Amino acid sequence: MRHLLSLSDLGRDGLIKLLDSADKYKKLRQSPEGSQPLVGKSIALVFEKASTRTRLSLEVAVVEMGGHPVVITSVGSQIARGEPIADTARVLSRMVHAIAFRTSGVERLTDMVKYSSVPVLNALTDQSHPMQLLADLQTVRAHFGRLDDLKYAWVGDGNNMATSWLEAAGLLGLTLILACPEGYEPPIEQVNQARALGAEVHVVRDPREAVRDAHVVSTDVFASMGQEAEHRDRLDAFNGFIVSRDLLTNAHSEHRVLHCLPAHRGEEIEAEVLDGPNSAVWDQAEARLHTSKAALAWALGFDA
Repeated sequence: MRHLLSLSDLGRDGLIKLLDSADKYKKLRQSPEGSQPLVGKSIALVFEKASTRTRLSLEVAVVEMGGHPVVITSVGSQIARGEPIADTARVLSRMVHAIAFRTSGVERLTDMVKYSSVPVLNALTDQSHPMQLLADLQTVRAHFGRLDDLKYAWVGDGNNMATSWLEAAGLLGLTLILACPEGYEPPIEQVNQARALGAEVHVVRDPREAVRDAHVVSTDVFASMGQEAEHRDRLDAFNGFIVSRDLLTNAHSEHRVLHCLPAHRGEEIEAEVLDGPNSAVWDQAEARLHTSKAALAWALGFDA
């Protein structure tokens, strides 16, 4: 049984194959026949955290692949009343063919996997967001034609997106420079793991150093879901880390900017950058659909 809990579950070759599959699904969407390997299958989409792109991409992906999405949120289900994830997993496994789970702590995802008898996909935890990274990588390949021989920069919090970029860097041997304020770095063990796998990784304090000659510049909100109470303190800590037109004068002339959205224009990114000619953000958002299809197909043992 295949669970997609992290990019490492795919391995390097599997990651590339999944991106190839996502490219095929992107092309198939233009075909009247399409590809519908999920006919007769139901997929549970369980959201303990708010979602726009993840929910939309997974729900549309299941429908276009011929399946039936069953969306479950905390509000309106017994999860809000404290039903254990173990019990939820046992029940879902008897009724659906796969589960995508968006939650907070990784221990809840671990429980879902432990008690599920069907594949589970990590649709976000506080520690990682592998399905977003799949879309990011597909977007980079679409714009540059490759993933290697590029310089990647991360500007902002060492959050679940940063750690997933570290995982991708390790698997693919990328050069990744992360600019984070003191106290907001990604976990050092994940930095070291990426380096041990062959990535060139540096954590710096100066965003200008990170984006110098970078082909891909990524960022995210400074206060993620669950950190709203820290918003004011985080704005102070991240002063000077906005991805601005001025900052990007240091980047490669053909650079592309990524943001997983939602964006706070004027905080972590300037509106003129998000909506500008070097932004790949909207392609990146669309890629969530194609890579969701590929991830579901992989988990259930289908090829595009």
